[in-house]
Amino acid sequence: MAQMRVSDAAELLAVSPDTIRRWIDGGRLEAGRDERGVTVIDGAGLARVAQDVAHPPTVGPVHDESARNRMRGIVTEVVRDTVMAQVSLQAGPFRIVSLMSREAADDLGLEPGSVAVASIKSTNVIIGTPGGSP
Repeated sequence: MAQMRVSDAAELLAVSPDTIRRWIDGGRLEAGRDERGVTVIDGAGLARVAQDVAHPPTVGPVHDESARNRMRGIVTEVVRDTVMAQVSLQAGPFRIVSLMSREAADDLGLEPGSVAVASIKSTNVIIGTPGGSP
């Protein structure tokens, strides 16, 4: 069973450690103590709360697309060369970077400050674990 410290849980959910402690005190999160007496939270319980607190903005209707993971955000950076463009999108606490043709970026009018929707095809998502975790 994965466990983590209050500060690590707070960082993952982009809230303060005090918020995590209030959630523990209010019964929203279950916590225990490790062998050193440090408060730890069950990873599965934290995952459930993470899903509860995630309120992504509505993307709106999308037609004829198989991607199911969509995140609406604001373009923060566009780096173009003669052929390609690297577009950074901030969607809530998440930074998404896309590489596309310069022509596509130009056609979409992508510039810092533009609102855009990232569609992520699940077959191309790579998930890793942070260093030092089992």
